[in-house]
Amino acid sequence: MAGEEPDRAARILSAADDLFCERGYDGVSIRDVARQAGVNKALVFYYYESKIKLFERVLAGYYEAHAEVFKRAAEDASGDLRARIHGLIDTYFDFIGSHHRYARLIQQEVARQGEHIGLIRDNLAQLFLVSHVAFADTLPERGPLAPKHFFLSLAGMTINYFTYAPALGEVWGDDPLSEAAQAERRAHLRWVIDALLDALE
Repeated sequence: MAGEEPDRAARILSAADDLFCERGYDGVSIRDVARQAGVNKALVFYYYESKIKLFERVLAGYYEAHAEVFKRAAEDASGDLRARIHGLIDTYFDFIGSHHRYARLIQQEVARQGEHIGLIRDNLAQLFLVSHVAFADTLPERGPLAPKHFFLSLAGMTINYFTYAPALGEVWGDDPLSEAAQAERRAHLRWVIDALLDALE
């Protein structure tokens, strides 16, 4: 029976992950999570105590993966500044492409200024710190060329593509999430960064 506990806890977390990303925080109840996980409601409270703590665990899992991939990409980057940023763009684009439902969820939470804004703020601080370390030797600490602006520009150009994708398909007459469309978007991001770096140089 002991082996069932981690499995049940993981099933609950996975169900919560799916439901929160699909419906947002307000659109999900503990009963919904229990039903999808195939457990009784009491077990959800047993493992995660409350809906808020369960939601925070979902967000924390995303941010942990986010910070790790950003840090790893920065550490693995080699070559000149242009090559390093291209590598960072490719890694980040792949990550958000696989996790874009979380980006949409976080945008909803920021817009509603709910009780989770502190958690989002704390994790953003960590991501900004990683970006600062990655570019500290090539970009000024303050001003319009500071690492924080590069991070925000890269993140915004990447995340918005995926969060707008459901509305873009009909407008473009093409699937923005197709392999060809994503390759085109990646090339565009590289072009934008190259233009910024040309100005910087």
